[in-house]
Amino acid sequence: MSAADRPAVADLDARRRQHRAKRPRSERLLREVYGEILRDERRDQDRSLADVAAAVGMSKQYLSEIERGRKEPSSEVLRSVCGALHLPVEHLLSRGIRRLTAARVNAQFERVRDPRVELCAA
Repeated sequence: MSAADRPAVADLDARRRQHRAKRPRSERLLREVYGEILRDERRDQDRSLADVAAAVGMSKQYLSEIERGRKEPSSEVLRSVCGALHLPVEHLLSRGIRRLTAARVNAQFERVRDPRVELCAA
């Protein structure tokens, strides 16, 4: 069988990783930011996935997917996880805004630091 006759095999996981890698940090999804904040808070409290998941009443696999930004949690789920972490939902929202804003400002700063721009300005 020649190479042209063989069926093409697509590595979907590799494509997803490439797609995530191409997305600028300033354009992160809200679920990724919230997941990162929840994971940071859980780790700051030295609590395990199993401990927090049990307190919320969900599987640790689902909580892990939320923390990794793979699942879009409902507002009820976010409130439950925040409650288990003793983190007011308002703090989750404000931290998310700060992280998204910081990422956008950093991305703009990186564009300004282009060496060609520095040479023109010198």
